[in-house]
Amino acid sequence: MSYVLVNDRFEQKRWKDIQVGEVVKVLADETIPCDIVLLSTSDLTGVAYIQTINLDGESNLKTRYAKQETLSRVPEKDIISGLIKCEKPNRNIYGFQGNMEIDGKRVSLGPSNIILRGCVIKNTDWAVGVAVYAGRETKAMLNNSGAPSKRSRLETHMNQEIMLLSFFLVTLCVVVSACAGVWLKRHQDELDMMQFYRRKDYSEGEEENYNYYGLGLEIFFSFLMSVIVFQIMIPISLYISMELVRVGQAYFMIHDDKMFDAASNTRFQCRALNINEDLGQINKDIYDFFLALAACNTIVPIVVNTSNPNEKLIDYQGESPDEQALVYAAAAYGFMLIERTSGHIVIDIQGERQRFNVLGMHEFDSDRKRMSVILGYPDGTVKVFVKGADTTMFKVIDESLNLDVVRATETHLHSYSSIGLRTLVVGMRALSVSEFDTWQTSYEIASTALMGRAGLLRKVAIKLENNLSLLGASAIEDKLQQGVPEAIESLRKADIKLFELASKCAVVLCCRVAPLQKAGIVALIKKRTDDMTLAIGDGANDVSMIQMADVGVGISGQEGRQAVMSSDFAMGQFRFLVPLLLVHGHWNYQRMAYMILYNFYRNALFVLVLYVLYTGFTLTTAITEWSSVLYSIIYTAIPTIVIGILDKDLSRKSLMTYPQLYGAGQRKESYNLKLFWVTMVDTLWQSVVAFFIPVYAYWKSDIDSSSLGDLWTLAVVFMVNIHLAMDVIRWTWISHASIWGSIIATCICVIVIDAIPVLPGAIFNLASSGLFWICVLGIPIISMIPRFVVKMFMQHCKPSDIQIAREAEKFRNSMEITRSGEIELNR
Repeated sequence: MSYVLVNDRFEQKRWKDIQVGEVVKVLADETIPCDIVLLSTSDLTGVAYIQTINLDGESNLKTRYAKQETLSRVPEKDIISGLIKCEKPNRNIYGFQGNMEIDGKRVSLGPSNIILRGCVIKNTDWAVGVAVYAGRETKAMLNNSGAPSKRSRLETHMNQEIMLLSFFLVTLCVVVSACAGVWLKRHQDELDMMQFYRRKDYSEGEEENYNYYGLGLEIFFSFLMSVIVFQIMIPISLYISMELVRVGQAYFMIHDDKMFDAASNTRFQCRALNINEDLGQINKDIYDFFLALAACNTIVPIVVNTSNPNEKLIDYQGESPDEQALVYAAAAYGFMLIERTSGHIVIDIQGERQRFNVLGMHEFDSDRKRMSVILGYPDGTVKVFVKGADTTMFKVIDESLNLDVVRATETHLHSYSSIGLRTLVVGMRALSVSEFDTWQTSYEIASTALMGRAGLLRKVAIKLENNLSLLGASAIEDKLQQGVPEAIESLRKADIKLFELASKCAVVLCCRVAPLQKAGIVALIKKRTDDMTLAIGDGANDVSMIQMADVGVGISGQEGRQAVMSSDFAMGQFRFLVPLLLVHGHWNYQRMAYMILYNFYRNALFVLVLYVLYTGFTLTTAITEWSSVLYSIIYTAIPTIVIGILDKDLSRKSLMTYPQLYGAGQRKESYNLKLFWVTMVDTLWQSVVAFFIPVYAYWKSDIDSSSLGDLWTLAVVFMVNIHLAMDVIRWTWISHASIWGSIIATCICVIVIDAIPVLPGAIFNLASSGLFWICVLGIPIISMIPRFVVKMFMQHCKPSDIQIAREAEKFRNSMEITRSGEIELNR
């Protein structure tokens, strides 16, 4: 609610009801409800102090001024009549152009005369202004991109696989119905008495005919029946299971004491349940940028011994402190220069050491104002990296490759330089074999020339350094030495004028940008790359950015709760982002990825398509309707959800100690198209085993189809639960109860269903034979052999980072148990 002048008095009015032209009064510490041109304030000079932190994130106070022609007017007593002409509503929060006609005079209006919606009045008792933009036409609202619908990347890929299965289902139904038509045509003279399809009914003593609609309609009905029988391969229940798992994951994230902010007494908030697993896939692929910083220099790494003989430090030595700063920055982001020789360099990239051949280098010179290095990659490709001053680099950048990035980088460079930072631009391009050979020949000739060598080398470099792809820009701040601020203050007190060319400031990507521009930067990254983006902010000016990112995180700080209310996740401290991503993000991704693949396997296994080959394509089912329904509700649903919530492939300690393990989610190791097809092949094998072993075991016996269906039901439930048990990492009593309890519950349900007289079933007679138990126990064992062999081979011969870390955990835990046992013995 805000105060609006109505009939010579200010009355409260809702923000959404304020209209352009109305006079608004705002008191101290209140938020401006619309964009207003300032008319008067409590200060006699007409000045108002405002805080724009909700718009641009800046917490310092700014001043706005009322025009002399209006500052003495009292709205309750004086009639204020005039006309304001201004520009149409726009998103520019830093500009405003208009004029005001009052008392026969035309007064110009600018940015210093307007206060935007979202600003807060500070150190001013009251301010009065006239609304020029209201509602959705205010600059703040125009900078609000709106809340887009978000869906996790994993679920998006899952939907693609479901579409593949749906296409396969339709194809399967078409094939089966076509085969049914062929079968009916070939046996049209035998349909009266043929098994699975009798047109004659003798059950009532008198001969009657079943309805027969002709070949065409029978084929159509066969198609519809195929859809009903085979639709279980589409895991519709998976969506419900995913939501239940996400609720469980959110519970543990919220109650994680490591993300509890004692200062503000706030816990972590999970405000969006549909993107939990995206926390494990956040990335921004800037490999070449950081590789250029680590490689394109003359820095020499020096190994320094420490008091611990098992630990070594690397000290970077070089002629330029700027190069040292850039190499240290690259190391901080996981690109650590380990070794440099005249012919190669070794860089530790996210924990993996890679060797690059240094095929050539053009050092910095005052004419080119840049340097370049040619690197030979381990895979045989050759690239040239160039860094230098922006004035010369943009002349050799191919702007057509990425014009938007070039323009954005130019803007960033201007911002950096305006606050005294030293900037560099980095570019790169790949060299073909012919280009490298041409350069190498020219380089050898120039480097061996006795006369004019420097000029020749410069020409070779200029010819090489062109058509570059822009990688990015860097900005370096001069770190003030100890005592410098005190010295400057002393000189100022001595009335000595100083011009500060460099000062301490925060590292930023963009400076003084509007909220929608922040969102635009995120949108640009999403458009140009396939990376998962995360945006984090604590103010209203961050709302658009938070909503635009794949994952938006709000910090509940001093700038209000707008960022929190619009975020997907909220926390009290920025540092909580580390356990959120590295621990919970990793767990959520691993669990959800496995659960999706397991549900595809679980549902497809129960279809038993091959049965139609033995029933004349009549879609007769051996499994009872009750078992078909209960399969996804009681028989197999609970273990999937429990494991999806509780299972942990690695401990918190390992994930926090080795951040490189987070890369498993970025590389999509747990869910991808290859794993999907491998799972489908494994499902096909297990389905064949589950079908044919009972068929051939009871071949030429008098067993009925419903008894065979009970055997299949029990065998499949045993298979899927044993399959799940093989993959469980951390066993708990809940895991045991859900898996083994589901098997017991299935047996009970089958017995109860068969005990109902009106339902077919002969589990009691079937279970009395030893052959039945051989099939029930033998099918899971035989079906799991290939999976077990492949799993053991991969774990022992081609282990992943996760598996290696897991084995290290087991070894560490066993050592701790041994040490604790030794302590007990010593006591």
